[in-house]
Amino acid sequence: MSETSAEPPVRFDTKIAVLLREDLETWQRLNVTAFLVSGLGTQLPEVIGEPYEDAGGVPYLPMLRQPVLVFEGTKETLTTAHARVLSRSLPRAVFTSDLFATGNDRDNRAAVRAVGTGELDLVGLAVYGPRNAVDKVMKGAHMHP
Repeated sequence: MSETSAEPPVRFDTKIAVLLREDLETWQRLNVTAFLVSGLGTQLPEVIGEPYEDAGGVPYLPMLRQPVLVFEGTKETLTTAHARVLSRSLPRAVFTSDLFATGNDRDNRAAVRAVGTGELDLVGLAVYGPRNAVDKVMKGAHMHP
């Protein structure tokens, strides 16, 4: 029996969600999700849990402290979710189609900076915040299969 099995389940009043455009290839979905959630951990230390350690004492890096819910939707769903996340001023990360053609952080940032907010060709969006607010941002999207 593990030491945590007698403890009640942890309930979070916040949510981490990723919204992916439904026409992405599998490798793109994985890549975009990894990039997006990495952005949340860099600016929001409260989303990062404690470091891990196995029974042999080998340490491992900490990870996000709560589940990441992954959704998918159309290009229009992403555009609407983006407008909602901006109107609510929630912490967010974006991934645009232009980033598939770049190979480094500097070029990624330049590619996003070169396009106006309303013209971003979004393929992914990550958001963190109160559960209810994140649910409103994701309205119209469905859970990733």
